[in-house]
Amino acid sequence: MHKDATRGRTEVSDHDQLLVIVDPVARRSDGESVRIAKDVLSARAEAKICLPDSPEEFTRALARRGSRHPVVLGDDRALLRTVTLLHRERELAEGALSLVPIGPPDALEVAHALGVPRSTPAAARAVLDGAVRRLDLLVDDSDGVVLGDLLVPAVRDLGAPTSSVWGTCRSLVRTLVRPAPTALAVRTYRLRVEADGVLLADVDTPVEGVSVRSVAGTAEVTVHPSAAPALHGTARTLTVSGPDFRYRADGRVTGPVRRRTWTARAGAWGLTLPREAAQELRTAT
Repeated sequence: MHKDATRGRTEVSDHDQLLVIVDPVARRSDGESVRIAKDVLSARAEAKICLPDSPEEFTRALARRGSRHPVVLGDDRALLRTVTLLHRERELAEGALSLVPIGPPDALEVAHALGVPRSTPAAARAVLDGAVRRLDLLVDDSDGVVLGDLLVPAVRDLGAPTSSVWGTCRSLVRTLVRPAPTALAVRTYRLRVEADGVLLADVDTPVEGVSVRSVAGTAEVTVHPSAAPALHGTARTLTVSGPDFRYRADGRVTGPVRRRTWTARAGAWGLTLPREAAQELRTAT
């Protein structure tokens, strides 16, 4: 570090130069947390602040980062967008990124599960003082990525039509006059599930669903048959096929599709975490 007399401030190394991208949703929903994060980061590093107004501007700002370390102020969707863009640029392995989580708790479940601090000041300090932890990734055959858990099919069908007031009233009347069911029916699906080419389930055996998570560089797969104990397995590649189905990954629902393949990639991306959190993850894996 050295003092620049012409500009009257302390210069920092390339490692300390930050590109702080403020997600538009975060800026609109919690401007105070955005201000706090910017103040903490700018006090100790050379931070270029970008305030994109659209996903397209977000993409351009990230693409022009140069040697600066990208820091995203936003929620899980902003983090997922950033990882997806870097993956599609084939630059995830080149460095790491940081996140200061800003948003409601239900929009930050992935970030907190990865070890990002919940408070804005603590997360901003972790950007400056933390350690990079290499994390696993699931990549599908459409170039989509999964940071956390994957559920096939999706937990709920987002394609259902929105109920009107009169429709709600009619449903209420039907509920009042209809005898109460003795048990809730469990919906099943006909899916073919292959883990590294090994058949775990086929369409002739209905299942309640498939859950997947990255563990130690592989995909940990659990198949839930409708009338049998759960089946467990690990694989580098998972393929699910069958009639049109949706799947939920990192809180987002995608589909319908008839076939999708996910590949586990060990240590595919880097995230700056508090040193103690990075150490805990390293020990756990």
